[in-house]
Amino acid sequence: MRRDSRDKSQYSLPCRVLPNSQALPTLLTVMSDRFVLPRTGSSEDPIRVAVMISGGGSGLAALLRYQATPRSHYTALVLSEKAKAGGLQHGINAGVPSFGIPLPMDVDSNKRRVAHERLVNAALEEHNIELVVLSGYMRILSPWFVSHWKGRLVNIHPSLLPDFPGAHAHRDVLKAGAEVTGCTVHLVDEGVDSGPILAQMKVEVLEGDDEETLQERVKHTEHVLYPMTLDRLCSGQISL
Repeated sequence: MRRDSRDKSQYSLPCRVLPNSQALPTLLTVMSDRFVLPRTGSSEDPIRVAVMISGGGSGLAALLRYQATPRSHYTALVLSEKAKAGGLQHGINAGVPSFGIPLPMDVDSNKRRVAHERLVNAALEEHNIELVVLSGYMRILSPWFVSHWKGRLVNIHPSLLPDFPGAHAHRDVLKAGAEVTGCTVHLVDEGVDSGPILAQMKVEVLEGDDEETLQERVKHTEHVLYPMTLDRLCSGQISL
């Protein structure tokens, strides 16, 4: 028998998971004082967002479609660690500065990670970015980068955290026999998928699901949840 992936007795964060993927998410409103959230934006003075991607950028494309109507946030920059990441084209098509910043291979391997992040950070500052949105960005960020953007650095993960963190969430959900999975928007901290949860949506695990079919349904829900949560974050509806 499959089971719900969440042990409710262990799930201490006050974020209610809703009964279906179309419902409005409930958001967490109290967070650690180590997080500094972005200013309150509006459709007249929106938050300048940078979206960081690694692959095809389907989440970026969904966000850009959502932002076609004026919101409290807009995408001002798209970055990837890959110069030829396919998703960069979504930003280019929307007229957004979009480019790759590859790892500096001429730097010693022990220093390459932070050297790369300093290049990324310089681009963010050059474009006056106020919020960094990770959307399928596959690199783990260093404590240096996280501390610089903490509270203004957001990620979406394809499971109901704190269950199934890490890079193989769908595989782990299926292996565990969970009946329900979903996605989680959270602030990024120095851990892996461990920052404060902002919102979640459920997705049912169906009989016969494999990683590919489950991923596609969860991805559709991500494309709904992420923009809605950014609305709340950027309009001041989440507070310390």
